[in-house]
Amino acid sequence: MSQANPDQLINPQVRAQVAVLAKRFQQRDPFRHLVIDDFLDAGFAKRLLDGFPSFESGNARNEAGDLGQKSTVERVQQLGAPWLELDELVKSQSFLDFIGQLTGIESLLYDPWYFGGGTHENRNGQDLDPHVDFNRHPVEEWHRRLNLIVYLNHEWHDEWGGSLELHSDPRADDNRVSLVTPLFNRAVIFETTESSWHGFSRIDLPEQYRNLSRRSVALYFYSRDRPADELAATHSTIYVDRALPQHFIEGRTLDAADVQELRVLLKRRDQHNQRLYRDISQLTAQLEQAQRALSGGSIGRLQHLARRVYARLRR
Repeated sequence: MSQANPDQLINPQVRAQVAVLAKRFQQRDPFRHLVIDDFLDAGFAKRLLDGFPSFESGNARNEAGDLGQKSTVERVQQLGAPWLELDELVKSQSFLDFIGQLTGIESLLYDPWYFGGGTHENRNGQDLDPHVDFNRHPVEEWHRRLNLIVYLNHEWHDEWGGSLELHSDPRADDNRVSLVTPLFNRAVIFETTESSWHGFSRIDLPEQYRNLSRRSVALYFYSRDRPADELAATHSTIYVDRALPQHFIEGRTLDAADVQELRVLLKRRDQHNQRLYRDISQLTAQLEQAQRALSGGSIGRLQHLARRVYARLRR
């Protein structure tokens, strides 16, 4: 397939507003981001939706290994012609340069593995706690710089939950939240830094809309280096458990919905703790394995001899 042409697959009206959009991106409210309606060519966006994979064909297991209400497909190249067009588009140098012009971030790199990205589908009951994303590519060790999400939902309302939340700091009492409704062909581009907190509240669809799901395509972009003031130690995704809703106040009588909400919050906190304990256990096991390997080699024998000599000198 020939290389996709951004002039054909991106709405030309968007390309004509590069200077205006670039200026808007630099506003930190709460961090650098853009919301662009009608981002893709309308026909192309429709083809992506028509070719969206079934929920069952994706990875529908959460971080605890349980079947959940979220399904993802990373290898979009295997989803058919429109998705191959998308892949050709996002890896083209002209597209990378275009996103660089919008954001002021040069030398952006395409991720052929789509780690953590690809198609995302969320069903009723799913939520996503506020978090900052992993900051290095797991294979290339590139710096993760940008998220680009295109939503594919013809109908959505903020009161249903599921709208993207951009947080100033979810751990702070004065946290500010900007909502982005995930409507069809709306793109969100935002920086990936140690303060780009984002997530969405639990999806609670009205009974007559329970057949709907929240669909999007997520694209992540990288660079080989980044500004010194944005550097941080390599880390995985960092979550902040949601605080109790403001309506939980002294004297309130809990109803069935309140109890269910508390159960969800507590279960999510337990899952995060279990994941942290599991990671610590794995790191401890790896450290012990490395120590045994050192002790069994010539360096380990020299260390043992040195400790014996030192002990004798102390007598």
